[in-house]
Amino acid sequence: MKYQKIVDNVIVTSNEDVSVETIETYLAYVKTNNHGRMVQSMSLEFDGDEVNLGYYLEPEHFEKIRRITGYLVGDMTRWNDAKAAEESDRVKHA
Repeated sequence: MKYQKIVDNVIVTSNEDVSVETIETYLAYVKTNNHGRMVQSMSLEFDGDEVNLGYYLEPEHFEKIRRITGYLVGDMTRWNDAKAAEESDRVKHA
């Protein structure tokens, strides 16, 4: 039988009915090993004295940075017309 609870906005599934305190302990363990990352969901599978712990973290924000005309930029939205023209005139290598 599958049990499901929501603790601290995390969906937790388990094969046994687990207390909220136990779930919070496992959540604290996951959070300390994944600094700054938010846990999206977690599964606990109990087999005697052993526990199989699985979890999904929310995706991290990733911004692509590249070097354009000597500057490290994510995009060119804040560039003036002269700098944008310089970028469009450069030779692109494949």
